[in-house]
Amino acid sequence: MAPDRFQEQFDQIQAAMGEEVVLAAGPDDSPRFLYEKGCVLARREEAAEVTQAIRSAFRRDRGSDRGVELQEEESPSGVFRIRVGPLDRAERWSDRDVSDALRAVDELERANGRRMVSRNHIVSIAVNCCPGDEPVPVARCGPPNPAVVKRVAGAAAGPVSVLVIDTGLVENYRSHPWMSLVEGEGKEIELDSEGILKQYVGHGTFIAGLISAVAPSAAITVKGALVNAGAISEKDLGDLLLGEMRPLHRWPDIINLSAGTLSTDHRTLMGLEGFMRELVTDHPETLLVAAAGNNGSDERFHPAAYADDPDYAGAVVSVGALRKDGQDRACFSGHGPWVTAYAPGEHLVSAFTAVDDTPVPYDYQHSTYDHCRYGSAYDCTCQFPPHRGELSEKMAASPNAIRERVRFDGLAQWSGTSFSAPLVVGMIVNHMVRNNVTGSRQAAAELLSTPLSGRGVQGLPAPTLIPSTWTPSSVQSVPVVL
Repeated sequence: MAPDRFQEQFDQIQAAMGEEVVLAAGPDDSPRFLYEKGCVLARREEAAEVTQAIRSAFRRDRGSDRGVELQEEESPSGVFRIRVGPLDRAERWSDRDVSDALRAVDELERANGRRMVSRNHIVSIAVNCCPGDEPVPVARCGPPNPAVVKRVAGAAAGPVSVLVIDTGLVENYRSHPWMSLVEGEGKEIELDSEGILKQYVGHGTFIAGLISAVAPSAAITVKGALVNAGAISEKDLGDLLLGEMRPLHRWPDIINLSAGTLSTDHRTLMGLEGFMRELVTDHPETLLVAAAGNNGSDERFHPAAYADDPDYAGAVVSVGALRKDGQDRACFSGHGPWVTAYAPGEHLVSAFTAVDDTPVPYDYQHSTYDHCRYGSAYDCTCQFPPHRGELSEKMAASPNAIRERVRFDGLAQWSGTSFSAPLVVGMIVNHMVRNNVTGSRQAAAELLSTPLSGRGVQGLPAPTLIPSTWTPSSVQSVPVVL
């Protein structure tokens, strides 16, 4: 029985979020993304009108509007929650209350000519986004890949500021010497009650390590926001981003966000509208670099898909992944006209845990597949390196369920568009420093328009950005299983 990665990750995130947020999978007919059960979003100025429309429809169609409640609260994003159903975990693959609430506002939306209500989607590094696989231990003496770039002569320490919104940093991350300019708020709780490394811990550290290796002069701050197995609701993310940055005199030069979600009817995320509006209109000094997701499809994945929206022109760079030889798109990578660039995304090596005398144990959760789940014919991360995962075994009710345990001692090999994005961040930083370019958006535009080695690999419609110290590895052909 093949692993059901979506269901396994659903269960992981639900367990991490606890009782306060109950998840559903949508849309109703074919689950592709997660959202908050029994809840919809509306803009502050329209919330009362939307709530009344839902109540009226529920009274008409159900005979009762009991439980429909506008939850007014302090909201930097300018978006309110509307409770439309109970916190019921019994049915997780659909949510009639939310579906009915969305339909209840159809007429009002048509009359006003705009969308007025939305699901509260879950933005995640995990569910069909990133990572594309689970981490693999690398020997302590092994170099990172990309290797560490020598700091540019004469460059001041940290002339370009980078904010990484992710899972946080592991303790003693500076045991990796090339991460000396990395700062962070709140270290991750790394181990579970059994002393085992928790799932997705090290994701933010891995990303900071990649940026530091490619651009040693970057001043990197890691914000530990995605603390629930790498997930957060779109509303909470919008509130967090604006709550953190509105007080700042100047926003960072670059924001790295290696998380996202598919959405209802491929629409933008209402919870991020306030942040995106301020990014474009008030902070031209800031560039958002976002991962294109690991769905292996051309479905629009936000916030990366803002990159080709004319309203956000130049403010967003979306990054897909190249396979380990750099000669084609990685099987898992999101793709389509909304992807700005591609960068290496398979078998990268970076900081993961602290370098310690006692290696940290980790139990694989997801079994690898016996063929590529996206139909590719090379030895991709779906299949290699092969291992069995505890969650996959449980889902399959395997009579021989086992824990496959490995130990990490500093470095890991990992794959995903989450890790392609920080490579592009590092290359933009270097372009700014080496060419005395003060604006990150200008630097990105110049970098993307410059003829580069590997540009247009295998007919990809977007340029490829490959760090000079990245080392490719060979690929092998494997049979395609139909």
